[in-house]
Amino acid sequence: MKRAGTIALLMMALPLTTWASPVWKGDFESGDLSQWTGSDAVAADRLQIVEDPVREGRFALKTTVHQGDDPIHASGNRNEFFHFGNETEGTEYFYKWSTMFAPDFPSVDTWQLFTQWHHDGNSGSPPLEFFVRGETIHLRVEGRDDRVLWKAPLERGKWLDFVLHVKWSSDKEVGFVELYYNGELVMPKQPAATLYWGMQNYLKQGLYRDKDVAADGVVYHDGMVQATSLEDVMPQATQAAAPAPVADAGQP
Repeated sequence: MKRAGTIALLMMALPLTTWASPVWKGDFESGDLSQWTGSDAVAADRLQIVEDPVREGRFALKTTVHQGDDPIHASGNRNEFFHFGNETEGTEYFYKWSTMFAPDFPSVDTWQLFTQWHHDGNSGSPPLEFFVRGETIHLRVEGRDDRVLWKAPLERGKWLDFVLHVKWSSDKEVGFVELYYNGELVMPKQPAATLYWGMQNYLKQGLYRDKDVAADGVVYHDGMVQATSLEDVMPQATQAAAPAPVADAGQP
């Protein structure tokens, strides 16, 4: 009985890394866009499943935008796909994905969004967005230029890996954002109002940019996962952080 009790205590002390699981995958391994809720594109070739390049698995997605692409008759040019992932008040999720900018991705002094969580209202900037301006990647929250929380140099022709941890809340004392980039924690938790009051968010990915950008833009996306634990999207990080078990000298 003593041994059984000791084993039970040890089991309780171990991290429950095998119990969690992703709540949704949008990694294109279905070979199409069926994992996603829908898309906004002017033609099928603007959101194209490809087998090269890929970051993982067999398939990735190539997004192309030409000047004038405006499938929803709104501001800017875009071709995007979207997913409703229950980003509501008080929810908390981890998101993993990889993005590659084509070698000829245009360098312009204006906005080019490649991943965003948009509110369900009809207008206004999204409460959380990743975009390129010039030669810099930005993470901005609350739709405000003074709330850019992170920047990094734009790199073309290579896969860039993102792991985003978000507590969704309209209260900046409750909501937060945390970011891993290329396997490293680059932004510890930062408080932020990640929702607009009375609204919920949904994920949009692809390419959405200023209508004045003339050159064609190509971006690749792969491996999107939404989960409730870090180990589901970045297992090596939790393995490295897990403390080694300490033996009790008084126990066999």
